[in-house]
Amino acid sequence: MSFESIFSQLSQLMMLYADRLVLNENTRDNINIFTHHIMDNKKPLYFGGVKINKKYVSYHLMPVYVFPDLLESITPELKKRMQGKSCFNFSKDDPVLFSELKELTQQGYERYQAAGYL
Repeated sequence: MSFESIFSQLSQLMMLYADRLVLNENTRDNINIFTHHIMDNKKPLYFGGVKINKKYVSYHLMPVYVFPDLLESITPELKKRMQGKSCFNFSKDDPVLFSELKELTQQGYERYQAAGYL
């Protein structure tokens, strides 16, 4: 499985929100999505992104940083993929974890929405 294929699958999860949020970057190896909410530092609040790196594909999901309780229900397998507080790294295809990540992204979107960040 190539990183491009993993990137494509993870990008599909993130792009579900692109039409409701602000698609800031969309290249063949990097996607970044921001909210319409402007923070105190005058910059938009980051929602998430997907990026091909040298040894893995990273999936950034900022709502889990803002609302860490979202991580309480993730599986140990997904937790192992975490680097830092809001990034999940993948070097191989994993449909089960991608499905869990899709659900977590939806929960994060809903939490941002409830907090008025969209």
